[in-house]
Amino acid sequence: MSDPLVTAEWLSQHLSAPDVCVVDASWVPPWSPDAGSGASKKLYDAGHIPGAVFLDIDEIADTDSALPHMLPSPEKFSSRVRNMGLGDGKTIVVYDRAGFMASARVWWMFRLMGHEDVKVLDGGWAAWLENGGTVEDLAPVTSERHHTVRMKNQLLKTADQMSAHIAKSDAIILDARPAGRFAGSEPEPRTGLKSGHMPGSVNIPATSLVDSKGRLKSAGELKPVFAEMTDKSDIIATCGSGVSAAIILLALHRLGRDDVALYDGSWTEWASLEGSEIHTA
Repeated sequence: MSDPLVTAEWLSQHLSAPDVCVVDASWVPPWSPDAGSGASKKLYDAGHIPGAVFLDIDEIADTDSALPHMLPSPEKFSSRVRNMGLGDGKTIVVYDRAGFMASARVWWMFRLMGHEDVKVLDGGWAAWLENGGTVEDLAPVTSERHHTVRMKNQLLKTADQMSAHIAKSDAIILDARPAGRFAGSEPEPRTGLKSGHMPGSVNIPATSLVDSKGRLKSAGELKPVFAEMTDKSDIIATCGSGVSAAIILLALHRLGRDDVALYDGSWTEWASLEGSEIHTA
């Protein structure tokens, strides 16, 4: 199993390769002081890796859902990425401004849709600049590329499936949110949403999986974090809204587990469901 990340050095050396496509997935959370209409796209427009196309997780999503950036239909996903030139036979490299945030989710989205040759730029935008990478502010001219969807439904979990797993205690549920939100001692960033956690879940904050430069920790550093979890059959990652949970997937993929699922609705959905069980402390 190949590593899910590439370095800025690797990308610099392969940037002009015809089979390499770069995706800027920079995302401004709605609670950020910089949030606003088109805020994420403005980051891209201000400067991006040469040749990169912009993918907005709030736009390539199920926009009819009341929940944020829920997975779009396979048809919508395929149509949008095809028009961006992201299709069959391409090596897709995703990055964002936060090191790992939306880039990890986009990596998961492509894998869920059956595109295996997708990587995340380790350290993201900061690593690219630190390595002396060039920057441009014009969007590339892209050619439509056929994109075949081969859904891997085992990588996706719904609220009903989560309830069933909890009732049977047959899966390890890992929560990527900060410890205070998981424990219920700190508020959720989304107004009116209770904090706490799903019954039986384990807290592994996404921030604990990256180093001081925003790069994913090595396999040797990650193994103690997950202890013997890598030997268990079913692992599901969750977080606030299905974004930082994908960092857990990246980490476990580095440890040899490419079958970890993500609960798309995550805490935003679970805490909003009538009668859902919420634990604290």
